[in-house]
Amino acid sequence: MFDAIDVYSTCPQSKDGSPGRYLDEATDVARWSESAGCHGILVYTDNQLVDPWLVAQTIIERTERIRPLVAVQPIAMHPYTVAKLITSLSFLHGRAVDLNMLAGGFKNDLVAMGDTTPHDDRYERTAEYTTIITELLSGRPVTFDGRYYHVSNLSLTPRLPKELMPKILISGSSDAGMAAAERINATAVRYPRHVDDESDVPGSCSVPLGVRVGIVARATTSEAWDEAHHRFPDDRRGQITHQLAMKVSDSQWHRQLSSKGSDAAPQDPYWLGPFENSHTFCPYLVGSYDVVADAVARYVNVGFQTFILDIPPSEAELAHIAVVFREALGS
Repeated sequence: MFDAIDVYSTCPQSKDGSPGRYLDEATDVARWSESAGCHGILVYTDNQLVDPWLVAQTIIERTERIRPLVAVQPIAMHPYTVAKLITSLSFLHGRAVDLNMLAGGFKNDLVAMGDTTPHDDRYERTAEYTTIITELLSGRPVTFDGRYYHVSNLSLTPRLPKELMPKILISGSSDAGMAAAERINATAVRYPRHVDDESDVPGSCSVPLGVRVGIVARATTSEAWDEAHHRFPDDRRGQITHQLAMKVSDSQWHRQLSSKGSDAAPQDPYWLGPFENSHTFCPYLVGSYDVVADAVARYVNVGFQTFILDIPPSEAELAHIAVVFREALGS
């Protein structure tokens, strides 16, 4: 539906679901997202969640075209294993997946797995890791001698059709992330600043750009804000959790967003309330369809071509979001 850009929704997390129902809940969201015109759906990974590749396979089996955007943690598996999973899903189902390459994660998860690699070095490691994956998927034997990975004449079968090559995304919130994105030809994704502060994007970036943002839109601004405050109320415990996380995180995006503050003018759609109350990790755009569509159009005009949405609470909510993107793109 959104030919000029790629829009991804986000899959629910297994830690918020029940063992007997989670796959149905995840695939329900995938079907809603497909119906709303989304290009793909992000599938998270961390130590508290079920394996994202198993979720991605189930989504593929229960949908027609949507592409799982699988989060990949380099310390969890060898790059050959990732390439083999991609080409196996292609061979078995004739479907593509995209890759959300991680350089970090929750600090406690990394420490538990014995990984104390500094922030910028993790991006270098992820760039090496992704290079091996993409070269394997290109169909030629790979010899690679890097700082973190070494392979010799490594080949991959079955071959991956060119039209099913994955789109690669990586965090672009830091200089190290942007350098890695350029090295691996990835889309650099970040949590957006207010659109008024994004005018420097075209002149400063040499890679495709994306944003991670939530949307609450309705026919009127008051309806949208009523829904937003109902879904994301002030939560003192959440505010304390957010403040503690900020103290121990080495994430550039966490620090950048935390420094902004959540106050917004009545007609300003940019809102950090859900982030500051630990309801979610991304900023939100809240307002009437035309107000939010104008903000989205401005993000597109300054260079953002990929949008990753927050987890949708319902099919109806995705329908509201679809209205915004149709208005923003004039379709």
